[in-house]
Amino acid sequence: MIIKSISRKRVQDIFFSFKKEIVGNKRRILISLFLSKGQKITRQRFVSLLIFSFFLFSIIQSSVTAPIFFQSKEAEALYDEERAKLEEELEAVEKEIAGYERLIVTTKQEKQTLQNKINELRSRASKLSLQIKSANLNLEYLNVRIDETTTSIIKTTDKVSATKENLANALQSFYQLKQVSLLEILLGSGTISEFFDYSNALNNIQEKIQESIEELGALKLTLNKQNQELGSDKDETQKLLAMQLLQKSDLEKTEDEKVSLWHITDGNEDKYQQMLSESRQKANEIRARIYQLIGVKTQVTFGEALEIANWVSSRTGVRPALLLAVLTQESNLGQNVGTCNRPGDPPSKSWREIMKPSRDQQPFLQVCRELGLDPNITPVSCPMFRSGQQIGWGGAMGPAQFIPSTWMAYKDQVSKMTGNNPANPWDIRDAFAAAALYLSRWGAAKQTRDAEWRAAMIYFSGSTNTRYRFYGDNVLAIADRYERDISYLKELARR
Repeated sequence: MIIKSISRKRVQDIFFSFKKEIVGNKRRILISLFLSKGQKITRQRFVSLLIFSFFLFSIIQSSVTAPIFFQSKEAEALYDEERAKLEEELEAVEKEIAGYERLIVTTKQEKQTLQNKINELRSRASKLSLQIKSANLNLEYLNVRIDETTTSIIKTTDKVSATKENLANALQSFYQLKQVSLLEILLGSGTISEFFDYSNALNNIQEKIQESIEELGALKLTLNKQNQELGSDKDETQKLLAMQLLQKSDLEKTEDEKVSLWHITDGNEDKYQQMLSESRQKANEIRARIYQLIGVKTQVTFGEALEIANWVSSRTGVRPALLLAVLTQESNLGQNVGTCNRPGDPPSKSWREIMKPSRDQQPFLQVCRELGLDPNITPVSCPMFRSGQQIGWGGAMGPAQFIPSTWMAYKDQVSKMTGNNPANPWDIRDAFAAAALYLSRWGAAKQTRDAEWRAAMIYFSGSTNTRYRFYGDNVLAIADRYERDISYLKELARR
């Protein structure tokens, strides 16, 4: 029989690493009643010891091989049923959304009449309502997964604690048994058979200890994986909540546009056609339009923002309309942008509470130190909340909404482009430059629709997961509107 050897030093090291976790009198294992160094082993004590050893094996074996973290079959069936129901609802909603998309395209191809425009706005509002419903279903789906994973983490954590305690007890038993040399055991045994029985029992305990150590390592890996899955699901929840905020904002604007259009025209087709023809007035509105960028100390007009976007585009290749669209989308996150860590905010909204400690807190302090800003009153984005609970992390800075750790990777490139050293995420020119550099890195400089959509998606979520496709679709829709405005201004300039 080949036994994996564990040195006395290894046993002592492991034993003392778990010593603090042994509870009260459990440290005094029964073996101490049977043996002490130099004490002669009687046949009765030896048999008792052997029984105890095999009892200990059974404890360790049953503890280690029990189910690690999965739910009961009833719980699994319940989760599966809930997931299947949500998936079915999602599929139905997606089909409805696709129907409205086709209707919107058809309406846009028809003659520009007041009624057609109203119909288009109605279809767009219905589509947005369904997209909000889809986001809600996805959030419910994630909540099911989060609950399931949280339960698994609790079970795995309990299993880790139980395995550690059993292992600590076994190690102490093994350590005390090893205080008696094999020679003493041989001399104290009644027969050679008893000596080999004892030796085999000792080797079995040693093997079980090794298995427990390996099992404990596997449990810790499982726990790490579960925590990563939980973190990933919470990040997805945060992104869905942010996207839903954009969808609701877009729905409100669509409804307002529909009401406003009907009010201005009084339902009169001639008035609507006259409104379309008032080109010079439209051009003036484009030039004077205030470009809302939350986090910038002074507001800029659309013309000023366009000038910066053109300048950045000449250096990065990113289309000005796309850059303006991404920054508009980020700023439209409303209450999420720049509304934490402000003067007078409660401690719950401070950077220490809302930023991810291991990722963003130190970079944020460095950014503030380099710019001479007070980290305790420099506004950053808030995390998302659902049912009163924080989901994910906040801490994004300025109109481009860079988290501190990502900003650190781009600030030197921004400085080379704008000449600001150090670069400032709250500076409008630096923010435009950083956003363009990021979008360019992910292919937006190709200026194809697919490349721009992909870059916008990665800007938002770090992936092209179609669950967040509203963000990419909406960025391109906003970019289309900006492109029309830009083209119109260029046409007027040539007259």
